[in-house]
Amino acid sequence: MSGFVHSMAGPVRRVASVGLGELNHHGETVGRHLGPVGRAAGFYVGSWQRWLAPPEDQTSTVVPFPSPALGFGALLDESLLSMGRVFRRPPEPEEFVRIRSEVNDAIDLFSRRGWLDDPSGYFPEPSPAEPVIRQTRLLGGLRFERFRFESGYEPDHEEPGRTRWLARETNRTGHAWVLRHDAPRPWLVGLHGAGMGFPRADLFAFRAAWLHHGLGLNLAFPVMPLHGPRRIGVAPSPGFPSEDPLDTIHGVAQAVWDTRRLLGWIREHEHNVVGIAGLSLGAYTAALTAGTETDLSCVIVGVPTIDFAELFERHAPERFRHMPEFSELVGQARCVNRVISPLALPPQVPHDRRFIFAGIADRLVHPRRQVATLWEHWQQPAIHWFDGSHVGFLWSGAVRDFIHHALTNSGLVPDEVA
Repeated sequence: MSGFVHSMAGPVRRVASVGLGELNHHGETVGRHLGPVGRAAGFYVGSWQRWLAPPEDQTSTVVPFPSPALGFGALLDESLLSMGRVFRRPPEPEEFVRIRSEVNDAIDLFSRRGWLDDPSGYFPEPSPAEPVIRQTRLLGGLRFERFRFESGYEPDHEEPGRTRWLARETNRTGHAWVLRHDAPRPWLVGLHGAGMGFPRADLFAFRAAWLHHGLGLNLAFPVMPLHGPRRIGVAPSPGFPSEDPLDTIHGVAQAVWDTRRLLGWIREHEHNVVGIAGLSLGAYTAALTAGTETDLSCVIVGVPTIDFAELFERHAPERFRHMPEFSELVGQARCVNRVISPLALPPQVPHDRRFIFAGIADRLVHPRRQVATLWEHWQQPAIHWFDGSHVGFLWSGAVRDFIHHALTNSGLVPDEVA
């Protein structure tokens, strides 16, 4: 664990490796069957068990103090997971047949093209976006512009699922919320999490008022594919990631493509000092973009998702697990997802400009299997573990300080700016 914890807010205790999101406690075992409230309560009871009676015969790690805020964050995490389980419809048997066939074809194609060995070839460089300012809006004292631009993303002509993906007309238009100063300033591009893509949610989650007015940055928040105004119909759950690996692959590839198009516009028309930050699903996209872009001033990923197959396997609705096709689909996803894995590309951003923050009690993203894996792949850059859940960064002053440190060290913000 040496070097694993960069900083930690609040009281902590070094205990055995049952920490970091593991569910090995009696309270949590009971809570699994009682819905989000029961699971959160079980986790909170287990946290007290870890805190008060840590085992003495295992290797050292860190467990946060079980504060009321930790319990509340766990409840929010579990509620988000439950919503996803409710709205995710398991594929019909014929859909499983179609998915399995398409994924096998994709694995064959990606292997022949060499993309499984070197995924960099899967991400061609796009031309800069040509955005149209649709409207200027005021939200909570923040004035922002709504950009709209043609995405231009298309899966390869041989890729399975190409026709289905391109048939989603609404998704072919990119959107972004942009906050600009009158004078030239450095830029930060923020990539939102799953289920977001709306101005109120995105500007709040990224503390846009502080970044824009307090630190003086220009900001751009592109909308992920199949999110916000790009979603199809009134679906209550995001269109990706999904149980269909190819839809997930195309969603991520388009998110990277659109982000790079926006970065190209910023460099061409605005400023050449630009960093990127992402939250959860957006952190996945930011980490992957950092493996394709050579001119980023920094990359900051928060509560990062890194492995969709592991996430799907651990959080799939119970009704999925009883289907014989489930384990086969997970195995296929592990293979085909390599073409979009941030772990398959070396980061192009210098080591001292890579930053990670994550919750040590995250209920959605496993701290060891997801966050620590990225940290190792990035050669152990600066990392901040806050004593909270997946959504706990929203009210963490320590996370804000860490982000300020990252932006200052990367040259986006002068040292004297508070």
